[in-house]
Amino acid sequence: MDVLTSYSFYIVALGTVILSFASGIVGTVSVIKGQSLIGDAVGHATFPGVLAAFMLFGVMETYTLALGAVIFGIIAFLAIQIISGYSKVSLDSALALILSSFFGLGMALKSFVQGNPDYGSTQGIDNFIFGQAAYMLRSDVYLIIGASIISIILFIVLYPKIRIYIFDPVYSNTVGISSRWMNFTILSMTIVLIAVGLKAVGAILIVNLLVAPAVIGSLWSNRFSVVLIIAGCAGAVSAFAGTYVSTVMTGIATGPAIILALSVLVIFSMLFGRKGLIRKSIRRKQGVSL
Repeated sequence: MDVLTSYSFYIVALGTVILSFASGIVGTVSVIKGQSLIGDAVGHATFPGVLAAFMLFGVMETYTLALGAVIFGIIAFLAIQIISGYSKVSLDSALALILSSFFGLGMALKSFVQGNPDYGSTQGIDNFIFGQAAYMLRSDVYLIIGASIISIILFIVLYPKIRIYIFDPVYSNTVGISSRWMNFTILSMTIVLIAVGLKAVGAILIVNLLVAPAVIGSLWSNRFSVVLIIAGCAGAVSAFAGTYVSTVMTGIATGPAIILALSVLVIFSMLFGRKGLIRKSIRRKQGVSL
């Protein structure tokens, strides 16, 4: 209970909660459009960007490492588009290729940096793999909050266009809403959220913040606005619970703790949600009885 009265805990929890809320909302678009695996590939691709930024500048500074993650995320996305668009390689194969190649590069750079004394202290690099909010600095939290709030505001401003872009792409082009521009905007928000959330959740699990809340929301409602709200709230609740568990229990990384909390909500929603198994079973039985 002492943790719940700690100012430092609430600062860190605020960062993970806002990050997860924003990721749940933005990630819902990718899930509905069937592009969630692109976020997975980009998330893994940001890890070598963190290492490359550290090797170039020699500082474990939040903004520098996040910039490296963003650059590599963009490179990974462009590589996916080029491979799938200008070769006979399918999109799924391109995603698998980029994900494994970039993450393998990140692990190779990590081994090289940690085995080379010229780079000095590398303490904290492992946190970018699985995430550890307990070791986040105030600057990390400020960056997460700033990027998340900007993403949420941008999403609200573009909400009418986003809704048309998702559910009626033909009409979207007719009224002058560029599908390419909307796709770029959503992807940009996704990459930024992934980059700033690496230290909190980790490169391996960050994509779950984009996918799992959207799944939870879709199991409770068919209305897009309601799905967005449920997704954001599910991400926020799971982030607070996971951050608390990882702070109280030594040795448990924040990323896995948050994802486990999300997994519990997913299972609960699959059973008791509006489109869950139990509701379907009840409706099926009622239909038989009638």
